[in-house]
Amino acid sequence: MRHPHLPPPCPPPPERSAALRRRFAEEARSERPDLSALCLLIGAAADGSLDEAGIDAAQLELDRLAGELPYRPGGPHAWAEAVRRLLGDRYEFHGTAGDYQRLESSLLHEVLRRRRGLPILLSVVWLEVARRAGAPVYGVALPGHFVVGFGAAAEQVLADPFDGGRVLTGTDTELLVVGATGAPLQPSMLQPAAPLEVVQRILNNVRAWATARPERSDVALWAVELALLVPSHPARLRYERGQLLVQRGEFVSGAEELDAYADLIEVVDESAARTIRQQARTARAMLN
Repeated sequence: MRHPHLPPPCPPPPERSAALRRRFAEEARSERPDLSALCLLIGAAADGSLDEAGIDAAQLELDRLAGELPYRPGGPHAWAEAVRRLLGDRYEFHGTAGDYQRLESSLLHEVLRRRRGLPILLSVVWLEVARRAGAPVYGVALPGHFVVGFGAAAEQVLADPFDGGRVLTGTDTELLVVGATGAPLQPSMLQPAAPLEVVQRILNNVRAWATARPERSDVALWAVELALLVPSHPARLRYERGQLLVQRGEFVSGAEELDAYADLIEVVDESAARTIRQQARTARAMLN
């Protein structure tokens, strides 16, 4: 179903959206959440043209790319170089400044098609291709810039998929962090990121994209609803969802969500809870 008043990608119809949310919740709560499956479900929630055949095709493309990597090329540095040569050099996956302006840059199936994307989505491609080939690989959520790591902490090698998979020196990594935060690199920043952390960060990016475009509150709403399905999500997402529902004219359900959030925080912040209940009353008054 296409929405003629919205530019693509356009969301799927309500029944399909509900089914995708159920599958996303099930995968997010499984013992070992599958990062590529979760990213493709995010893509299907955003893009009604991504059907089951399209999801399968994206998984097969990741398998195909993994099959082109050399068998056990060596230690972490050899792995990083092998993946860079394949994805960065041969297939030209990388990012540009303009990619930050496109919703497609946060959707795995589109990143596989365009070979462009945000650092975190390009990192997902690196992770999923390298993992399938047996590499010791994981995501590293540096402040403001996601990269991939190969090998254990003592021999860790970092690569930047946004820059075509360039292998980073220690100085390169420090400069990335200082550029993003103004603060020095801390060892804790180099820890592997769990799949659900990666997913929450992707959904944060989608919500940030939509927040800058008030006419795309539809995107903000499905992104916050998926984020609420991730275990250990921030409670404040309930407030965000309530505000979005009110903004979209769904005053009753928005007010209910705002009241539910006020109940949650009342014990720790009574005055904030009062303010939010007033917002809920204002929303209900809009029905009159």
